[in-house]
Amino acid sequence: MKIAIFGTGMVGQALSGKLAELGHDVMVGTRDVDQTLANTTPHPYGFPAFSVWVKEHPAIKLGTYAAAAQHGEVLINATNGNGSLHALQLAGEANLNGKVLIDVSNPLDFSQGNPPLLSVANDDSIGEQIQRAYPQVKVVKTLNTVTASLMVDPQQLAGGDHHLFVSGNDAAAKAQVVAFLKDEFSWKEIVDLGDITTARGAEMYLPLWLRLWGALGTGVFNVKVVQ
Repeated sequence: MKIAIFGTGMVGQALSGKLAELGHDVMVGTRDVDQTLANTTPHPYGFPAFSVWVKEHPAIKLGTYAAAAQHGEVLINATNGNGSLHALQLAGEANLNGKVLIDVSNPLDFSQGNPPLLSVANDDSIGEQIQRAYPQVKVVKTLNTVTASLMVDPQQLAGGDHHLFVSGNDAAAKAQVVAFLKDEFSWKEIVDLGDITTARGAEMYLPLWLRLWGALGTGVFNVKVVQ
């Protein structure tokens, strides 16, 4: 399958690396290809610059957001939530329309330091903003409640006995994404929260997630829904 991933950070690297390893034709989208390849500065959390990392993953293509959107049959938004709408604008509406867009972003605002604030909350979400801006795109919110390594390998924690969530307006698109998550990443437990407005809850979980990370000293944890 041809997959486009918008974003070259830790999440983009984890997702593109795993999907390429599984044999998919992956293109990562960025604003400026030359600038991305010229940047060798490691990211603050210790993962390498994309230009360094991609040398170890030669099967992965790098292109502009527009080129990646044209390439992908399925699209994954792994950009910073506050830059997602601009990234998708650069991708081009015509290149997005009719496709499933898996939105992994979070509206984290670090402008006032740590812990970050949410730039969108309560009565809106990044997932909803994307869906409103691109009504012909099938937006499915998921994966944003776990750290990058768990996104692609849930089995490393409790044998995969923990929960992931999906939100979206299009039932067929959600079913496609659930199958994708199970088949490609081996997720076992997935809860359909409902329409795209339920992405508010998934995004507003992040302040608690960050506090748990601080308390536990690791991002490798998740929640299990018990009835």
